Amino acid sequence: MPIVEMERRQVVVIGAGPSGAIAAALLKRKGHDVLIIERQHFPRFSIGESLLSHCIDFIEEAGMLDAVQAAGFQVKTGAAFAWGERYSAFDFSDTFSNGKPTTFQVQRGEFDKLLADQAAQQGVEIRYGETIVGVDFKGETRYLHVRRENGSEYHLKAKFVLDASGYGRVLPRLLDLEAPSNFPVRQAVFTHVEDRIEHPGFDRTKILITTHPTQRDIWFWTIPFSNGRCSVGVVAAKEHFDGRDADLDACLRGFIDETPSLSGVLHNAVWDTPARTIGGYSANVKALHGPGFALLGNAAEFLDPVFSSGVTIAMRSASMAAGLLDRQLKGQTVDWQTEFAAPLKRGVDTFRCYVEGWYAGTFQDVIFHPDSSPDIRRMISSILAGYAWDERNPFVSEPKRRLRMLSEICASEPV
Repeated sequence: MPIVEMERRQVVVIGAGPSGAIAAALLKRKGHDVLIIERQHFPRFSIGESLLSHCIDFIEEAGMLDAVQAAGFQVKTGAAFAWGERYSAFDFSDTFSNGKPTTFQVQRGEFDKLLADQAAQQGVEIRYGETIVGVDFKGETRYLHVRRENGSEYHLKAKFVLDASGYGRVLPRLLDLEAPSNFPVRQAVFTHVEDRIEHPGFDRTKILITTHPTQRDIWFWTIPFSNGRCSVGVVAAKEHFDGRDADLDACLRGFIDETPSLSGVLHNAVWDTPARTIGGYSANVKALHGPGFALLGNAAEFLDPVFSSGVTIAMRSASMAAGLLDRQLKGQTVDWQTEFAAPLKRGVDTFRCYVEGWYAGTFQDVIFHPDSSPDIRRMISSILAGYAWDERNPFVSEPKRRLRMLSEICASEPV
């Protein structure tokens, strides 16, 4: 039997994406030994290009804001929604939570590499092209079995492991933590285009969310970048794609052609990149933590892309976990359930309520209602900006009741 080398580290982070880079940087800034294991090489493609304002809080906390601001990404001031002739825009400078007034729309390959490079510059070691192929978490120490690209293998012995592997969901798979999502199976087809948008009503500083004119559970994202390109995608229940997705480019453009308000915006677009698809992306887990480990971001749960909440949840979980782990490594008592899992889940469940309301049509009715009060719009804008943990906001502290109340008002006063 060949001898497999053993290496001892204090904290191992699986994945160098936004949550992994931020968690590792925060821990390193507190003086801890941190190693990131990343399966891919950066830059690499990822979806999730429209950041919410709350993300900036965590980028700033990790000491990366200056680099992000200098990178030339498209400034994002809010979110715009279109349905037929109806249009409703929300500005992140006008929110109940008074959070960061702007954020960015980013090409994730460049953005993720920037954050990872910033973590490395702060002293975090990142090993690219290495894969976690096995774990042993039965005793007091976490053992990780790692395979390099050349086929050689080694073991890592860690005091604590943070799984920031995103859709790879390394620990949920290896520890049998995966659980079915209660969301219907949906699919996205998307691409990048040279947009050449000249439409006078289009605001490049906002993501545009467009609802299909007749099938309100079908929606589109249009995310403009600073280089004259856009990310464009359609999201729908899987059955809407039956017979249409053999040719992904024709599928995406066919849905857009059915939606005059969006086809008008993209009238001059150059469709120069083959479309991609992802389906069945909603996911859940049985637990967000266990002895010696915690799950961050999409490695734990992913809801839906409609409000771009994924990266925000990932960064929030990274910040929370890093703070708790710092205390634990310094000998303090930490309750991961009450201080991490439960509060993180409250914000996720707030997003969940509005995602469900979106597909049911009730939240769309609220967004497009012409007579919503400025105070209500500020409260909704806070959630759209990512501040789904601000329980001073009634639409966060009691989202189901507030959404039901507003939808009843909208039903009595049709849009």
